[in-house]
Amino acid sequence: MDLEEAFQVVGEFGICQKRMIAVLVLLQIYMAFQSMLIVLVGAVPDYHIEKGLNPDSTEEELFKHVTFTEDLSSIVTEWFLVKDQAYKVSLAGSLFFAGVLLGNVLFGPLSDKIGRKPVFLTGLFFEVLFGYATAFAPSYETFALSRLLVGMMNGGMALVCFVLSQEYVGKSYWAMTGTLSNMTFAVGIALFAGLGYYVRHWRTLATAANSPGVLFFLLSVNFPESPRWLYSQGRSEQAEQVLLYLAQQNGRDQTQLKLKQNSASTQNGSRRPGILNLITHPVLRWRTVVLMYVWYACSLVYYGLTMNAGGDTGNRYVTVAMYGLVELPAYPLCIYFINKPWAGRRKTMASFLALAGFSCLFTMLIPVQTGLGFNGTSLALLGKLLVSAAFNIVYVYTSELYPTVIRNAGLGVCSMSCRFGGILAPFVPSLRALHQSMPFVVFGLSGISAGCLSLLLPETLNRPIAETLEELHSPAYQRILERQVYLFEEDQSKDKLLQ
Repeated sequence: MDLEEAFQVVGEFGICQKRMIAVLVLLQIYMAFQSMLIVLVGAVPDYHIEKGLNPDSTEEELFKHVTFTEDLSSIVTEWFLVKDQAYKVSLAGSLFFAGVLLGNVLFGPLSDKIGRKPVFLTGLFFEVLFGYATAFAPSYETFALSRLLVGMMNGGMALVCFVLSQEYVGKSYWAMTGTLSNMTFAVGIALFAGLGYYVRHWRTLATAANSPGVLFFLLSVNFPESPRWLYSQGRSEQAEQVLLYLAQQNGRDQTQLKLKQNSASTQNGSRRPGILNLITHPVLRWRTVVLMYVWYACSLVYYGLTMNAGGDTGNRYVTVAMYGLVELPAYPLCIYFINKPWAGRRKTMASFLALAGFSCLFTMLIPVQTGLGFNGTSLALLGKLLVSAAFNIVYVYTSELYPTVIRNAGLGVCSMSCRFGGILAPFVPSLRALHQSMPFVVFGLSGISAGCLSLLLPETLNRPIAETLEELHSPAYQRILERQVYLFEEDQSKDKLLQ
C-alpha cells in the first residue's frame, strides 16, 4: 500500500498524533515570544535631552544629559540607545531575522538529508540556551549576537516543526494542523503583550519568555521520526515501524501493513534530490521563484505591521495584543475558503494578499485619529488580519507544491526569502521620517504585486501530493491527478442535483 493508504489504516489523526501535534502547535507560543521580544524589550520611552549634548556623545555623556521621563525598563534605558544610537534597536530586531535566514539555509536542507527530528531537537535546545544569553547579556554587543544566534536556531527548528506537524498526520488534516500552528502564533503575540504588562523589567521578561522552551524540549524528546521522510528516503521498513507505533498508540494493536518500495529514493546518495533541483528542475524552478516573492511579501507586510505597533499612539501593551488578536478571525476564514472548489488555495491566497495591500494603501486617505471610530489604525489592523490569512495559506500551499523528498529544502528556500522581508520589516516604520504614509505604501504595493503573481501557480486542492521528483512529470501521476479531479467534480455535481 502507499503512504496515504497506510495513514488510513493506522489513523490519520489519532490520539498519538493529537498529543504530538498539540506540543508542536503550542510551541508556536514560545516562537512568538522570541520573534516579538524586541518590540517590548526594545521599547523607547519618553525622554528629555539637556542642552549642550554633543552629537557624538559617549554612553557616559548620554547618561549625564539624557533623562527618561517614563518609568520603563528596556535595552534603550540600560544602554542609552537614543539619538545616533537609536538604530541599534532596529538592528537587533533585524539580526534576529538574519539569523532565521541563516538557520533556514543551514538546517532546512540538512533536515531533508539527516532527518526531521535531530534538526528540530538540536535547534530547539540551542535556541533555549542562547535565549538565556539574551536575558543575561552584559552589553549591547552580546545582546545583539545572542539575538542573531537565537534567530539562527529558530530558523532551523521552526520550519521543521511546521513540516512535522504536517507529516505526522494524513493529508486531509494538513490544512487544519497548519492553520492551528499559525493561529497559535497569533495567540502567542497577545500572550506576550500580557506577559510584558506584568513583567516590566526587560531582563526578567526575556527570561520568562524563554523558559517555556525548556518544557517543550522535554516533551518533544520521545517523538518518532517522520514516517513520510523515512519513506521518501527509501527506508520503508523504518517507516512501517513508525506507522505501527502510531497505530498501537491509537488503539489499533492488530494493524498490519506493508508499504510499497519507493524505488526512486533508494538510488545512490549522489543522485538523491537536493537543493539544486529547485533550480535545475523546470517545474520546481518557476514555482520556487514565484513562491519566494510571495513569502517575502507576506513576511514584510506581516512583521512590518506588527513592528509598527510599537510606534502607534496609546498603550503599547494593548496595541501589541490587538495586532496579535486581530489575526484570529483570519484562520476560520482560511479553513472555509481553501477547501471550497470555487476558491481553493491559489485564489484565496491571492485575494487575501491583494486586499491586504489595498487596506494598507487606503490608510493614506484616512487620518490616524478621527471621531468616527474608524481610522488609519483600523485599516492597518484589517491589513494585518488579511495578510495573516495569506501567510497561513502560503505555508500549507507550499507544502503541497513540493514533493516529499525535497519539501523541506523547498520550504527552507522560500522561508529564506521570507526572512529578507523580516530583516527589512523593523526598518520600514522608520520611513515615517519621510512621510507618515510611506510605510503603508511599501506594504500596500508589496501585497498587491504578490497577490497578482501568485495566480501563476497551480491549484493543489484535491490533487495528489507527489512523493518524488519523477512524479511531477510521470504520465501515471498526471492520469491519477486528472482522474481524482474528475471524480471530485462528478461528486460535486451529484451533490448539487440531490440538493
